[in-house]
Amino acid sequence: QVQLVESGGGSVQAGGSLRLSCVASGRSTCMGWFRQAPGKEREGVASIVTGGRSTDYASSVKGRFTITQDNAKKTVYLQMNTLKPEDTGMYYCAAGTGAYCGPVSRNFDVWGQGTQVTVSS
Repeated sequence: QVQLVESGGGSVQAGGSLRLSCVASGRSTCMGWFRQAPGKEREGVASIVTGGRSTDYASSVKGRFTITQDNAKKTVYLQMNTLKPEDTGMYYCAAGTGAYCGPVSRNFDVWGQGTQVTVSS
């Protein structure tokens, strides 16, 4: 089974940048990032086909966030630029083993422990 370890969260002022990392062991067909703010439902942020180039983003982050992967390091990254206070939340890496890839929960089987991102105004 895939195991995931996230890192890279922290606190930053609005307009700043952060890069999240997720090291994945095991096989997957799709990797993604999700986030959950206090009192809100978990939201899909971005996804990438494992070993491929196809990516997908939530409209709220398109143009500001970029998901990439380093296959040799088995690591998926989420580069977050021009951060806004509404980007604050716990960010989770996720891995899927099914036929579909996209930033919706049903496409993912395994979840990381999460890393906190806080953006102040």
